[in-house]
Amino acid sequence: MKPFRLDNALPVDTTIPDPSLVVLIGAAGSGKSTWARTWAATQVLELDRFRALVSDDAGCQGATEDAVFALQAVLEARLARRKMTVVDATNCEQAVRASLIATARRHGVPTVALVVPTPASVCVERQKGRPANRRVPERAVLAQHAAMVAAWPGLPAEGFDHVVIAENLHRLQALLRPLSDARRAELGWDGGEGLGDLLLVRRYFGPEILPVWRWRDGSQLAGGDRVAEIRLGADRIVLALRTDVDGAGDVGFEVLVGCAADDECEGQAWAPVYNVTDLLRALTGELMHDPDVRCTVHGGADDIDQEADDHDDLQDDDLQDDDPEGRADLEAQFADAVRA
Repeated sequence: MKPFRLDNALPVDTTIPDPSLVVLIGAAGSGKSTWARTWAATQVLELDRFRALVSDDAGCQGATEDAVFALQAVLEARLARRKMTVVDATNCEQAVRASLIATARRHGVPTVALVVPTPASVCVERQKGRPANRRVPERAVLAQHAAMVAAWPGLPAEGFDHVVIAENLHRLQALLRPLSDARRAELGWDGGEGLGDLLLVRRYFGPEILPVWRWRDGSQLAGGDRVAEIRLGADRIVLALRTDVDGAGDVGFEVLVGCAADDECEGQAWAPVYNVTDLLRALTGELMHDPDVRCTVHGGADDIDQEADDHDDLQDDDLQDDDPEGRADLEAQFADAVRA
């Protein structure tokens, strides 16, 4: 395999005008998408993303033609508005590059070939950690790398205004700046309110959960610990924020689940949750059989066979006294919030 060398190479060029059309060129696994992320997400047209949009499968090679058609439509619209645009694909075929250059010329936008010359062996090795539908066969990776090596000296003659080798660029600040800005906004360091007590929720369950998360302050459902619920339509998950896990002062979440010992148990069974997968298991009922579940009546798995002497003595009115803002009150609070 012929390596990529800068010996007797083109003059070093690091010019990337704004606006311009940046065409990433490199084999699968070369790290093109990492370089693409140094631009705003709206500026990046990733072929895999368009495959997913048209077929629900980013690795569906049979959807490539449709994906290219969709990408081309967006490319035309962006360049017509003279917007900075980055095409994240292997772009190792000369015909593909020629089409991109022609599109940019129609709109009077400069073109940049951004070559990512990661060694072929590294590109091949990186395929092992990819999902099966995104894994490119070694033969194809080597062919792409060879095509990139053969093409790069002639890229100016193809019509590119600038030919840039990734290793000559300083783009780390461009990668870190938006990440830093987002983090500062979360913490309220930008003068805004920030996420506040939702920071812990985001860390555990991800940002997608935040719009359906509601704290239910004042509820005594969790023995004085703070209660929250995740609600979407008719589905609901009730959680408690525990601030002294195992008596060690650790913080974590537990979710209210059904009692595995008795379908008619009127106690409360709580299971620890650590991530969004646990939330799904709680919603489907799978988590109620977790060995860490503890019921206020039957105890944990080690106590499941012991007789709960006070189980039959628990009455509805007792539960309401101990839990004045339990399940029923959560429903009322929600209804009041909707009416408001």
